[in-house]
Amino acid sequence: MRPYHNIPIIESGEPLVKIPLDKFTVETPHPYEKLGAPYGQHSPYFLRQSVIDCLIEAQSYLQQKYSDWQILIFDAYRPVAVQQFMVDYSFAQALREKGLTDSEITPIQRQEVWEEVYKIWAVPSLDITTPPPHSTGAAVDVTLVNGNGETLDMGSPIDEMSDRSLPNYYVDNKHPQAAQYHSNRKLLCDVMHKAGFHRNPREWWHFSFGDQMWAWQHNEIYPNNIVTAKYGRVTS
Repeated sequence: MRPYHNIPIIESGEPLVKIPLDKFTVETPHPYEKLGAPYGQHSPYFLRQSVIDCLIEAQSYLQQKYSDWQILIFDAYRPVAVQQFMVDYSFAQALREKGLTDSEITPIQRQEVWEEVYKIWAVPSLDITTPPPHSTGAAVDVTLVNGNGETLDMGSPIDEMSDRSLPNYYVDNKHPQAAQYHSNRKLLCDVMHKAGFHRNPREWWHFSFGDQMWAWQHNEIYPNNIVTAKYGRVTS
């Protein structure tokens, strides 16, 4: 259980719709599709309509400051089957990086690796009260691209399972590029927050609007204006 799983979901019924990709930069081909993730009838580039509206607004704020910059959409809608696929893939990848094999790993080692995986990845739950954020169509993983088409260096890649993924990792960090990395992350966060998103406390790239994590963060910030989640797991 995560803290936000206690937030009730009152599903709005708002449809999942295709992101207007001509307005943004996207990963092509999609990083998880390249791995064989089973998306089914929807591509990764779907979100709830209000979330798309907020994303367009965030890019407008970005372009008020840098007219030729764009938001790069790394990932958006993720069915639970894809969540399961990526959790399993990340577990296997972590084993390889540690020089371990699934058949020889000890129970303690297995537990440690799973804990590492679940610092980044939500549990692929089919329980309607605890949906993975991306499975609601309300969460999006993003970064920024400058006017030369270059992706800004945020100091760590999206999905990295390390402390470098923490949004404020480079605050007071001694890395020679720490100030620039933090500045880039802050710019991304600022334009997304201004458009109504909240950022995942553990991931500099993950933002959501209207799901349980978003509502939990909203309620922490505004305890006199309590809200519920309006997007649950997409089931069709």
